[in-house]
Amino acid sequence: MYTASSHASPATTLPREYVHKAAHSEVLLTGWHRDSVDAYTVTAQWPRTHGFYRPARQLHDPMLFVETVRQTIPLLSHVAYDVPLGHHLIWEHFSFSLAPESMRSSTAPAEPVLHVSCTEIERRRGNLAAMTLQVRAERDGQHLGTAVARFTSHSPAIYRRLRGAYGDLQQALDSARPPAPGVMAHQVGRRLHEDVVLAPTRENGRWQLRVDTQHPSLFDHPVDHAPGMLLLEAARQAAHATRSPRPVTAIAMRTRFHRYVELDAPSWIQTSPGSTPDSLSFAVEQDDAVCFSGEVTVSACAVTPQLGLIPTQRVSSPGLTRRDLVSGL
Repeated sequence: MYTASSHASPATTLPREYVHKAAHSEVLLTGWHRDSVDAYTVTAQWPRTHGFYRPARQLHDPMLFVETVRQTIPLLSHVAYDVPLGHHLIWEHFSFSLAPESMRSSTAPAEPVLHVSCTEIERRRGNLAAMTLQVRAERDGQHLGTAVARFTSHSPAIYRRLRGAYGDLQQALDSARPPAPGVMAHQVGRRLHEDVVLAPTRENGRWQLRVDTQHPSLFDHPVDHAPGMLLLEAARQAAHATRSPRPVTAIAMRTRFHRYVELDAPSWIQTSPGSTPDSLSFAVEQDDAVCFSGEVTVSACAVTPQLGLIPTQRVSSPGLTRRDLVSGL
């Protein structure tokens, strides 16, 4: 058991159950310690290549940063706030912003450090009910990015009541629709067809969500709905598809989770112009209801003799205040 002062070796990872992963290879976090009341430092190691979040254009995948933050949520919930293993942690809103120059990949694994402040803490009958994580990350002493995540915590009994007819995991998986044929991988910034989460439609800027419950990373462990990381990946891929064939990278998002995306019905993602020329708004709908929405900011890539294709712009950190019902971590 890890205590408030414990540190894991940079060469090792934390127990997989603390970050809600089934495969050891999916664990990115290596250690943590408490700095002060509700303030923590979390360390991570990014592999030179990942089974799903692979480097591209000599840059680490931005979603690798997102997954690192996501793993920090259950870690601190369990080790610092006494949330029992088996409780369900549900996203309400999430935002991030990256410094692209700090995302360059190299021959050595990257070792980001996350400085985390836990705020807006709510308890119910002495147990953690909700919390916001404010994250500031650095790599090799340089600014890497920021993130804000708001989530709620529910016991298994409460979660089953919230999910109603969808609370039976096996039944939800058995009723899942087969994944629709995807778009061409290169259109969404992917190399492998099995990593594509969008299927084409006859409308510009609109795709069907492609949900493969057998995907080894997005469905590392079985869940009864489309996981939050799949929805975030869909937003990223939709931005790539909208800008295709122009090479871009996603450097910021601000998102809200409104409803669960179920596995037994088709869902759709639509993009539209965002608040700036470099951003796109998006919404995921199912049964005529918005389940997930937000804005993604992309950076065009320019060629440099030393580094190949790299992003050419930076953005400031996005902020969110609204609290909505979300998707599972």
